[in-house]
Amino acid sequence: MLKGIFHNFYLRLAVFIILTVAETWFALQKEWIWFIPLMGVWLFILRQILLSDKRNAQKVAFMFDAIDNSDYAFQYATRGRSSNDKLVSESLNRITQILFQAKADAAQKEKYYELIMNSVNTGIIVLDDNGVIFQTNNEALRLLGMSVFTNVRQLGRIDENLENTVRNIQPGDKHQISFTNERGNVHLSIRVSEMTLQEKHVRILAINDINSELDEKEIDSWIRLTRVLTHEIMNSVTPITSLSDTLLSLHENADDDIRSGLEVISTTGKSLISFVESYRKFTHIPTPEPSLFYVQKFVERMVKLARHHNNFPNITINVSVEPSDLIVYADENLISQVVLNLLKNAMQAIGSEQEDGLIEVKAYCNEEEAVLIEVSNNGPVIPQEEAEHIFVPFFTTKEGGSGIGLSISRQIMRLSGGSIALKSAPAAKRTTFILTFP
Repeated sequence: MLKGIFHNFYLRLAVFIILTVAETWFALQKEWIWFIPLMGVWLFILRQILLSDKRNAQKVAFMFDAIDNSDYAFQYATRGRSSNDKLVSESLNRITQILFQAKADAAQKEKYYELIMNSVNTGIIVLDDNGVIFQTNNEALRLLGMSVFTNVRQLGRIDENLENTVRNIQPGDKHQISFTNERGNVHLSIRVSEMTLQEKHVRILAINDINSELDEKEIDSWIRLTRVLTHEIMNSVTPITSLSDTLLSLHENADDDIRSGLEVISTTGKSLISFVESYRKFTHIPTPEPSLFYVQKFVERMVKLARHHNNFPNITINVSVEPSDLIVYADENLISQVVLNLLKNAMQAIGSEQEDGLIEVKAYCNEEEAVLIEVSNNGPVIPQEEAEHIFVPFFTTKEGGSGIGLSISRQIMRLSGGSIALKSAPAAKRTTFILTFP
């Protein structure tokens, strides 16, 4: 009987109530011979009830401690237990499984949302009023040129104005800011909204790179202008050249002055046509046909071609490709125009008189697994006022230069889905052009 009472909570409770009534009656009747032994049984049942409650309370406390430590693997035993203990253990096990599934679902959703955030072309930064960063996506880190971003104070290393803007910008504000990092000149637009997250007021910054938009509009404008100009010049010059050639053929015995004048018109016209044809290249770049090719062999071939054009003995060209089997997916023929143009420009910048001229070509992968090719030289550094215009069509500082080499290079990289940027280091006397391939 005692074993059944020990294992069944409800039977224990019923016996406890009956004994309480009996004890009260015997006490009133002063039947101590029955009161004393029943009191022992009553105390034993009371102790079992209290111990049962204590064990259940301990089970619940242990379960919550385990959940706080993210331990969902434990299970309470249910075999060989009383029906009440079995019910309590099964209920606690079920609660544990429900909480585990809820946490797993939340983690999966968080991963899903993080994947979405990292797939958009807009940088996202979530920060509180103290400047602590709650979350960022890959695009935000790329735009800021950072690998880890935990506090707004880190922006001060890039640009103090950038730090102040991000720290003080308020919900509803729209801002544009420019700064310089290893990617060159960066122009960003920032928009802000707000919300309450984990009982904290946070701001959500949406950051967009307006460099690419400005470049694309600028290039499109130059292309349209160039097409109009070349079309009008060709329409005007071609008939004049043709007519002068015709007159020369019809009047072979013409006066020497007249014939000389016609020859000048014809020669000038043909030179002008050739000149205009070179600008047509800027507006008629073929559609890239990308394929995989090894960077090491490609760069070595470009160096040989550049040496063929300008073989200055005072210039050393070093090539470094890491890893040696690095590959790029792009149109090799078009990219060769870009790299060859950069190498020729570097040689011309150093010239034949500067001692210890050095050109370095480096190729590697960055943290985002993009392929970068750097072409640097130790010739005279491009002045800042000129550096801002070097990619503008027809801008040149070289005597006899056309001013379309770098603009064509930029358009080729743009059509290839990549970019070209200038990075100057006046203190180190280095000029570096960086090609980035996604």
